[in-house]
Amino acid sequence: MTVAPTGGFAMKAQNPNLPTQPDEIADDVVRCFNAGASIAALHARTADDGPTCDSGVYRRINQLIRGRCDIVINNSGGGGLTGDMARRIGGDLWEVALEERMKAADGGADMVTLNAMTVLATVGGRETLLSTSPRLSRQFATRLREKRIKPEWEAFSPAHILQDMQTLIAEGLDEPPYFVNLCLGLHNVFQGAVPYSPKMLQLMVELLPANSIYTVSAAGESQLPATVQMLLLGGHVRVGLEDNLNYRPGQPATNVQLVERIVRIIRELGMEPASPEEARAILGLPRRLKAA
Repeated sequence: MTVAPTGGFAMKAQNPNLPTQPDEIADDVVRCFNAGASIAALHARTADDGPTCDSGVYRRINQLIRGRCDIVINNSGGGGLTGDMARRIGGDLWEVALEERMKAADGGADMVTLNAMTVLATVGGRETLLSTSPRLSRQFATRLREKRIKPEWEAFSPAHILQDMQTLIAEGLDEPPYFVNLCLGLHNVFQGAVPYSPKMLQLMVELLPANSIYTVSAAGESQLPATVQMLLLGGHVRVGLEDNLNYRPGQPATNVQLVERIVRIIRELGMEPASPEEARAILGLPRRLKAA
């Protein structure tokens, strides 16, 4: 089970429980670990809460967490759409700079998110290009492979599985099992993304390459039904304020509440959350000694 505590979009004004600074993030992750989470999907923020992939910030967060628990750490290689992640490339068009995204590989994580596709995001009327052409995708994947960091592939639509991800896997830039996060419900932000529906999630699972380990992150109110469906499809789950700020409509959530709810559902279905050590075995990651 993955907890995504922060993300690169939401701000404390939307939910005061959102952790943004290293101490806050680490404290929240440890609480979620104690509640049953085995992977932490982390975004870093600057001192003024803007999104960043600064390796020093990531390293600080990761060290704070590892001093207290052995949860698997997955640093975002997407970052966000503003702050030091974005640069103007002409007129009103902005771009998330790949060189900024790739700094996530230097923070000491077990895994790093690899968005191996090009999508256009529109937020507040501003258009920002997440440009990851085949050449740039190959460059990012090669960097992760050289540093022995496992990619967490993200797919916003079936095309991202069938084209971008499959191409790099065929070139030997990842080894099985492949860890894939199916990102649904982002169609109001990212051009080409698809909404959550039971049929869409099942289709995307069926399109995954053999030897895939898969989870789902669904935005907003879709989070709960999508995670429950993913359990029934034999996959894994992800919850957290990155994807969903509310426990129910009108009630701001905490990360721990979201973790505790899905743990209850997992156990009601006769399953048990994997420990970090078990998650490492499932993902093919090396074992890490627990903190004293």
